[in-house]
Formats: sequence, C-alpha cells, structure tokens
Amino acid sequence: MSDPLVCIVVLNWNGLKDTVECLDSLQKIAYPNHKVVVVDNASASDDVRILRDRFGAYAHIIRNDRNYGYTGGNNIGIRYGLQVVKADYLLILNNDTTVAPDFLGHLVHTAESDPAIGVAGPKVYYRDLPDRIQSAGMKVNMWTGQSTLIGGRRLDAGQHDTLREVDSVSGCCLLIKRLAIESVGDFDERYFCYWDETDYCARIRKAGLKVMYVPEARIWHRMPMKQRLSDTTPTAGKSAAVSQYFVARNHFRFMRRHATRLQYATFLACFFGYHLWFMVALCLLYHRDTRALAGFFRGTIDGLFRPVDEPTFKPED
Repeated sequence: MSDPLVCIVVLNWNGLKDTVECLDSLQKIAYPNHKVVVVDNASASDDVRILRDRFGAYAHIIRNDRNYGYTGGNNIGIRYGLQVVKADYLLILNNDTTVAPDFLGHLVHTAESDPAIGVAGPKVYYRDLPDRIQSAGMKVNMWTGQSTLIGGRRLDAGQHDTLREVDSVSGCCLLIKRLAIESVGDFDERYFCYWDETDYCARIRKAGLKVMYVPEARIWHRMPMKQRLSDTTPTAGKSAAVSQYFVARNHFRFMRRHATRLQYATFLACFFGYHLWFMVALCLLYHRDTRALAGFFRGTIDGLFRPVDEPTFKPED
C-alpha cells in the first residue's frame, strides 16, 4: 500500500531566515510522498525571489498580493494542495519551526489508523529550550474560556508520551485529512490570526471526528510570527497592539460560536472578574504599553458587540 500524498503548507511573511531553516529541515524528512507549498503573504523584502532561487526545485512558491493573515494565507495553500496537488492530507506548518526527520510518518500513520481521526498534531518543543515541551496538545475549558497548552514549559521526562485525543492541537503544526476538510471546510478567514486553530479543531470535533496528539512526532517552534506582548523591537508597540486586538476579539468570537448560553455567561464572569484586570496590570504596570492595552480594549469591544459573521479587521485598518 502506497503512502498517502501529503501537501505541506508553509506560510511566510517577512520571515525569510525562519522559512529557510524550516525548508532545510523539511528536506531531511524520511516520509517520501510529500509536496511543499510556500505561501508568501506579500513580504516587504525580496523573500520570494530568494526562496525560488534556493528551493524552487523542492517547493512551489505562491506570492500573494497582500497579507491575508494566518487563516487566509494558509487557505490559499490548502486550496492549492486540494485542487492542484490532489493531496490526501494537508499539513499546516509554521515557518518558525524545524522538524524531526520521522515526524510526518508518525502523524500520517496515526491518522491512517482510524477513519474517525480528522486532525493530528505533534509534540512541540521550544526552539530555544529543545528539551522543554511547548505543547502536548491543548485543553479548552468552555466554562472559563481558557485554552491551555498541555505540558507547557515542562522538561520532557516522558510524562506526555501517550497517544490521546485532545480538544485542540497547536496551530504551528496540524495534519488535516482531506475528508475532514471536505466535511468542515478550511480555516475561517474572519479570525485572521489567533484562536483560528482552536476554532478549527472545535469544528472538527463537532463533526464527530477526532483531534489526536501524537507524541512520537516531534517539532521545535520559535513563535515570532504571532508577536508576543513582551517584544521590545522598535515596531513592538504597533505589533503588540494588533496582536492583543485579535487575541481579545477572537476569544469572544470563539466563545460566542461554540459555548452554550450557560458556558458563555460563566466565561463573561471570569473575563470581567479576573482576566480583564490581569491584562490591565500586565500592560500598564509590567510592560508599560498603553498601545497594547488599547488594542486589547478595542478587541474586547468588537468581540462583544460586533456580529460574528462580520468581515475581519485588517492590521492596516
């Protein structure tokens, strides 16, 4: 029996160094039946030319006319993988990752073992702390609205070496079965970025399919694409404001779409009783970043009052 065809989608946005390291890593994987598509989200520099010169024989490069976000950019790659590559699986892989040579084989083997599996994800480590777990799957508490990385920041001592079903897997690496995409669709582009993978896994599970954590599959993730609040680069203020907008807005968007009325009520109590004040203290007292707090407030207001189906806010707005 031949190995199913996997189309690996790598999204690049002003991240040439990371993307080169990611593609170098992918060229060493043992799984034979795969194709790679790099989707460039209108990077400001000469990323596309450099990637084509260096990896043109290995990866197909798509150059977008603008930044479509995590969701829109990956959807362009997914559609190419389905329609042109005719792939059996789509692997969504962040450009700020490197992978173990056998990671894809483990993911595919698990997904092929059960027709009810729709999504599979690996054990994710920190790039800077390669023995510490970043994610062994994710747990979502619908009563508080909190999404928690299982095993986060813990030294890997084998405590998360069991194959298991989880609420979600990290958005830095998702293996999605073609049949699952045909059942639930691709990423919801109204999210743009943040909470998108959690939403997707919730839709997969609502469709009666499983989301599996595969401990034998290992990758390492740096996380610069989704800007952290603690970034101190010259553009960090604007980046943090945009990030906090999407985190807050999409938090509400996710809960409004997937929580019951009672769950949403308890989430609101937790949010306004604790999380809101924690963010105020974090932004003002610790980071002294009023722009990030303004982005968080704007996202909270939009998440509360704007229709869920309204087109997304863009970073340039």
